[in-house]
Amino acid sequence: MTIKLKPLKINKLKISPPVILAPMVDITDLPYRLICRKAGCKLAYTEMLYIDAIIHENKKTQKLMQTSKDDSPLGIQITGNKIENFKKAVPYLKKYDFVDLNCGCPSEKLIKSQAGSYLLNNPKLIYSIIKLLKKNGLTVTAKIRLGYSKNNALKIAKAIEKAGADAITLHPRLAIHGYNVKADWNEIKKLKKQLKIPVIANGDVLSVKDAESIIKQTNCDGIMMARGAIGNPFLFKQISHYLKTGKEIPFSFKDNLNYLKLYLKLCKKIKFNDITRIKRISCKFIREIPEASSIRNQIMHLKSISEIEDLISE
Repeated sequence: MTIKLKPLKINKLKISPPVILAPMVDITDLPYRLICRKAGCKLAYTEMLYIDAIIHENKKTQKLMQTSKDDSPLGIQITGNKIENFKKAVPYLKKYDFVDLNCGCPSEKLIKSQAGSYLLNNPKLIYSIIKLLKKNGLTVTAKIRLGYSKNNALKIAKAIEKAGADAITLHPRLAIHGYNVKADWNEIKKLKKQLKIPVIANGDVLSVKDAESIIKQTNCDGIMMARGAIGNPFLFKQISHYLKTGKEIPFSFKDNLNYLKLYLKLCKKIKFNDITRIKRISCKFIREIPEASSIRNQIMHLKSISEIEDLISE
């Protein structure tokens, strides 16, 4: 039986099929988003950006805020803890299709600055931030975890919905949990039953079978992929094809490698020159083939995008 997902509606946006690229630090830059869109991703986010860096026009942050006409619809994901800074940031946010508030990043550095998943301790602040952004005419979503030290996801989600948010994404782990703890998809199902706004499922979607299972189990409105899409944009093609036809297409290393070649080409075109990041992302594409470890080691010793392109061409 073919698993169907209705088009996802986020305010005036309509996403079909609702197969989404998660915001990921050091991964979802403009070139990476574009190759995932080429593979079938219909909605993407910038990586998480700190609101203070946006209003102070930090140069690295401005580079990560870069977009293009082919990079749509796009959400900018932000976090912070001072309501006045979110107010100052509104003019910077208006060019994006929507704004996503990160209430789930478990980074220790972020938690010390009382942002990311730390916000889960303060549903009233989350409510105030979303209310402010909505008051300024923005389409707003939020991404949360189950809680910081205990599961208070429903309380947080209700506050987000009451504030006027247009959708919510749940990553069903506590903020203190790593990937060694399995995502509890049943919590997504519970949230879906309690909310009127769209609920996007995130966590442990690493294959077509995972996508099928999470849709069946949760009745979610969309699926968001993070780790599964790192070094594997082809997964978007596989899942989108399955949702349309009910049939699986086998993984193609060659086709997936072509997305890497396109990524490198786009990095050069838009002058995205973070060679450390580019090498790290390139290595994620090289797996499950003979000499994979050796090739990754060679990539990490290269000094330019052109050198990576030459090695990949071999």
